[in-house]
Amino acid sequence: MEEASSNPPASSFAYRLRRDAGGALGRLRPLWGRRLFRWAAILLSGFLLFCLAFWLIFARGLPDAATLLEYEPPLPTIVRDINGQPVHSYARERRVQLQYSDYPTLLIRAYLAAEDKTFFDHHGVDFPGFAGAVVDYASKLGSGQRARGGSTITQQVAKNLLIGDEYSPTRKVKEMILAWRMENVLSKQQILELYLNQIFLGRNAYGVQAAARAYFDKDVADLKLHEMAYLSILPKGPANYRPESPTGLARAIDRRNWALGEMLKNGWITSAQRAAAVALPLGTVAAHGSNFDARAGGYYMEEVRRRLIGLFGEKASDGPNSVYAGGLWVRSPYDPIVQDSTQNALRAGLLRFDAGRGWSGPVGHIKAGDGWERELAASYISVDYADWRVAVVISRTSSEAQIGFSDGTTGTLPASAAQTPYRKTGGPAFSAMTPGDLIIVTRNGDGWALRSIPSVSGGMVVEEVHSGRIRAMQGGFDSRLSSYNRATQALRQPGSTIKPFVYAAALDNGMTPASIIVDGPLCVYQTASLGQKCFRNFSGGSAGPQTMRWGVEQSRNLMTVRAASQTGMERVVRTIKALGIGDYQPYLSFALGAGETTVERMVNAYATLANQGRQFPSKVMDYVQDRRGKVIWPERWRPCDGCNMANWDGKPMPRFGMEGKQVMNPMTAYQVVHITEGVIQRGTATVLADLKRPLFGKTGTTNGPTNVWFVGGSPDLVAGVYLGYDQPRSLGGWAQGGRIAAPIWKAAMAPILETMPKTPFVAPAGIRMVPIDRRSGKRVYGAWPTSEPKAAVIWEAFKPESEPRRTIRKDEAEAQAKVAAARASARGRARSDADFIQDQGGIY
Repeated sequence: MEEASSNPPASSFAYRLRRDAGGALGRLRPLWGRRLFRWAAILLSGFLLFCLAFWLIFARGLPDAATLLEYEPPLPTIVRDINGQPVHSYARERRVQLQYSDYPTLLIRAYLAAEDKTFFDHHGVDFPGFAGAVVDYASKLGSGQRARGGSTITQQVAKNLLIGDEYSPTRKVKEMILAWRMENVLSKQQILELYLNQIFLGRNAYGVQAAARAYFDKDVADLKLHEMAYLSILPKGPANYRPESPTGLARAIDRRNWALGEMLKNGWITSAQRAAAVALPLGTVAAHGSNFDARAGGYYMEEVRRRLIGLFGEKASDGPNSVYAGGLWVRSPYDPIVQDSTQNALRAGLLRFDAGRGWSGPVGHIKAGDGWERELAASYISVDYADWRVAVVISRTSSEAQIGFSDGTTGTLPASAAQTPYRKTGGPAFSAMTPGDLIIVTRNGDGWALRSIPSVSGGMVVEEVHSGRIRAMQGGFDSRLSSYNRATQALRQPGSTIKPFVYAAALDNGMTPASIIVDGPLCVYQTASLGQKCFRNFSGGSAGPQTMRWGVEQSRNLMTVRAASQTGMERVVRTIKALGIGDYQPYLSFALGAGETTVERMVNAYATLANQGRQFPSKVMDYVQDRRGKVIWPERWRPCDGCNMANWDGKPMPRFGMEGKQVMNPMTAYQVVHITEGVIQRGTATVLADLKRPLFGKTGTTNGPTNVWFVGGSPDLVAGVYLGYDQPRSLGGWAQGGRIAAPIWKAAMAPILETMPKTPFVAPAGIRMVPIDRRSGKRVYGAWPTSEPKAAVIWEAFKPESEPRRTIRKDEAEAQAKVAAARASARGRARSDADFIQDQGGIY
């Protein structure tokens, strides 16, 4: 029975529940009959429904205010040059991030007076100000006018950083919710810091520091009171207070004085301070672009930008270290002096080649009607050469053309100043102009005269031998006219500049600089589809058996192809690939430069030769730091601890490990360099001989000729230049690398090399220097080389046990000894091995 009573049936339990519930409702029925209780219940239910609806409409999905603790504003990327000086920036928003403590107290008070005087008293929302904004909104409803904001600084930060600038009551409520949450997460100082670094103030300036520079060319710490007051009024609408227009200037002064009055009301300045500030003019500077010289670098800086985007991305959505938002600091080997010399020399060479060929035509075209100023500015076409300017043809009569410039000014181009023949038609250039054409002009008295951009182009690179750092780069006439970088992007046939690497393969496979190669006709059956290929020298003819050195110095095609054939093209293209020039098929035509490569690759390969076969990747960036200064590229970068100590601490000195990659036998590399020194002394680049310093290099001319080259340099710097049309066509039968490219190289490098010591190329361990007969390649006994470029006896570099053996009879040797003795007597004394060692600085 006890068990039965302790476990009642389920039906009994359900009955009891219904009975109890009914009893509860029964007890509430008398209360519900009371009016006060009924109204309280209805109001409570309505409030709960209102809260639910409010959350669903406004609060649901709002971002977390705590994310602002880690917020980082978009910052531009800054590039420093070889001396550590900032020279360029990549920015879509001009901004400098400061800490709260960096802003002067008076400046902060100016913004509080103009924007939110009770900022330090409210909790994110100024309810009296909000009520006034609601009344203003209701009064302007349907009028199309925008009501006054009533937003606190906290609400403005919430709007700018978290929810956007949508104009609606819904957004205003969301602002209030987020502002309340932000005040629970951030301190007042942190909120102000976000505001002062983020707010847009016109002239593409984001943040107060950028605006101080844009309007007054000062830092915030140097601003005067009246300047602070002007900057404080800009958040409401920078376009309303533009000092460039009379209306905007008047508004700006009136509003600035109002802000000063508000500061006085709050007791933040004295009456005397306000009176002195009101009496001053606005004092803004003319609108200008970035503080960096936009002309600096040109193609070089564009190449840095491309490589940075490849590493880190372009936009903030690409990652925290993006180019236009990450605030990177880039240290580059860019050398302004070397860049200017390179740029000027290439431009002069292009103009010299193009001279007398007629007008090349317009550089662009826009609509010439109303608004041509905006169209011209939006084209982003400009020129940075001498006093040349880009102009648009607005209209043209039979005697003159009216032209306009991007600043809105106009001028006159007389027909007499544009009579250069248009190279496409042969008629006067003036007759070919149409309204909307963008042309290049220069000042000519009271009018303007037509100028022509060279239709031929080219590229040039200057690189350090022992590091691969690119000191200068020019990829065309002007990057503002064409951003296509012919130094790194243009694939061109290198012509004879490839030959040193063909001979390097031959030297690695049994030949020597004194090897005899036949300069004679050579035809090779390639394949059934390609048929038989017959090769010829550039100038035609043949010279019979000659030394390898002579073949390089005189750039003999037949000797190169024969050496490649004897060595094996598989070995030749393997050598070329190892040096990063290109990946070619083993066809003999590639031994004459039929493959494609870039100036950058060729210069790097020649730098590898000068560096005794050790290759460094060519680079336009030394290292990249994030906004906090941490090095984020190269990935394995480590600081050199102890390198900058003022005094030695007695511990072992820092040592750097061997860098680069050995891609060629050091002795082979030196042999090639030693041979190509002869190209300057007595070969196809004698135009450089009067520089009178150790130089090596090689000219190049491709079929057509469509490209002309010169690549070479000193033991420390190597440079390369090519010239050709973007759409390859003949440069003219007289065009050769020694006539066109080498003089450009000389004009660029001569002033640079003058500042450097005359350092000889040092031979690596194992090289044997042997006197030989320059033309026959035979070893010479009893006679010594001289400094004459065309001396009969020269020093030649051989690997161990590869130098020529004694092959002449005793009587011939005695005769040669007599001749040598006579020469030595004429010079005053005989030469010895010690003399040579002294001249060369030792044999290594």
